[in-house]
Amino acid sequence: MRRIAISVAATTMTLSLAGCGVLDATGDGASASPTKGDDITVGLLLPEKANSRYDKFDYPIIRDKVAELTKKHGKVEYLNADADASRQAGQLQKLIDDKVDVILLDAVDSHAVAGAVKKAKDAGIPVIAYDRLAEGPIDAYVSFDNELVGEVQARSLLEVLGSKVDTSDKVVMINGSPTDPNAKQFKQGALSELSGKVTIAESYDTKGWKPEVAEAEMTEAIGKIGKGNIAAVYAANDGMAAGVIKALKTAGVTELPPITGQDAELDAVQRVVAGEQYMSVYKSYPDEAEAAAQMAVTKIQGKDIQFDALAQDKVDSPTDKDIPSRLVQVSPLTRTSIKDTVIADGIYKVDDICTSKYKAACAAIGLK
Repeated sequence: MRRIAISVAATTMTLSLAGCGVLDATGDGASASPTKGDDITVGLLLPEKANSRYDKFDYPIIRDKVAELTKKHGKVEYLNADADASRQAGQLQKLIDDKVDVILLDAVDSHAVAGAVKKAKDAGIPVIAYDRLAEGPIDAYVSFDNELVGEVQARSLLEVLGSKVDTSDKVVMINGSPTDPNAKQFKQGALSELSGKVTIAESYDTKGWKPEVAEAEMTEAIGKIGKGNIAAVYAANDGMAAGVIKALKTAGVTELPPITGQDAELDAVQRVVAGEQYMSVYKSYPDEAEAAAQMAVTKIQGKDIQFDALAQDKVDSPTDKDIPSRLVQVSPLTRTSIKDTVIADGIYKVDDICTSKYKAACAAIGLK
């Protein structure tokens, strides 16, 4: 798979079209071939519940955007696989049987789901890969710039290690699930920055992104390397960062090394405030989820101009090339950027973050 970063021109065009109302047009132009009105059903398959973002952000944002775009006539049928690829295959079949109009698919296992994607295609139901690039005949893809996520995480580690960073510095990598293609891209992005600058002392691909598995992997790494010899930990997401921190504390580490994360979950933001986790990666879920909802609605309504404006990037999967895509940018979240990211975008309020346990730490960094 190749990564093509979203261009400023494409972003500007999309925003301009939205501002002019083109994305909400009726689709009567010569290039449009409407197939459905506003009474549509979008099937939404999300992969797991360990990461709180799916129930708290992705689903409600997509649901509300579909309602907005369809004058409240459209609906979303939502199912979560809870990290079970077989369950998700059954859920996809249910959506086919229910004759939904379009499916947004965030795959548990991007390879295993290919056959089910083909079944949907054969049934005349478009499938848009959401957040993770699924294999099979998908119609489009919307996600974040995943290699950039890994690059941002790794650069943050190198910055905090400072000018004295040395190839002898030992870094542990707690990567994401081997069945998630995004995890591979995060890892590639991180290694592109870390290789040759530090020593990757231990590296794990964590089944199911599970925090308890990450904790066990970190415990093993501590045993091999020694708790005082770990310069930093690359944890691919916030849930696993929590497992890493638990393992380090259990081992008696009082001064935690810098630890990365991803997703800007509330408890991770609080750990960043407290200085336990060095950073997370903030990904604008509203931007990604709203783009997915727009792509789903414009696709099934035959609004070709609007759809093309949304999907101006191209990516390759192991089974298909030049898939129309939208890649959303990301940014690092550290103690100094909380106000400019999750608070500025309305993801959390200061009161959500600065509970009684964290009031003193919040005050120390001017978060009030």
